[in-house]
Formats: sequence, structure tokens, C-alpha cells
Amino acid sequence: MAVKIRLRREGRKKTPMYRIVIADSKAPRDGRFIEIIGQYQPQLGENAINLKHDRVEYWMNVGALPTDTVRSLLRRAGILKSRHEARLAAKLQANAVALPEA
Repeated sequence: MAVKIRLRREGRKKTPMYRIVIADSKAPRDGRFIEIIGQYQPQLGENAINLKHDRVEYWMNVGALPTDTVRSLLRRAGILKSRHEARLAAKLQANAVALPEA
């Protein structure tokens, strides 16, 4: 089962609101999902994205892949940058431990 992080449309006509959900890649857009991890309201401007950062990290560590749109939202929220920096710091620390001092 391939798991995706994607948008699910909610809201009325002409006033969209999207939930950011974890879903099987074969499920329909507004169909069955595993977990809600946030919401996106494009009409709010700056405060458009609300996310559960710990759950996003968990699902990405497990192997869930975000769609292109969700990836751009995660980038705007700063999650991808913090994830990259944490992984880079862990890699540098592992290399520093592995290198013997002369």
C-alpha cells in the first residue's frame, strides 16, 4: 500500500478549504483516508496553513510521499527545511564520530 500526503477538498462553492490527509494512493480524492494532519485555507493569506508538525514528521519518516502541492505547502510552512537540517546534522555528527582523531 503506497501512502500519500495529499489534499482533500472541503468547504462551500467558491470558498475552498482543504484538509491535509494521509491516504492510500488508490483512494479517491475526497474518499477514505487514514489521518488528518492539517488544513489549508487559501483565502486566509498568511495564516492559511495549520499543521501537526510531529505527525507530518512521523509519516514522512515512515515513507509517506507528499504530492507536489502538499510539498510546496510543507516548504512554505518550513517543515521540509527543518527536516533537511536535522538529517544533515545527524549525518555530520555520525561522520565526526566515525573519523578517528590523529
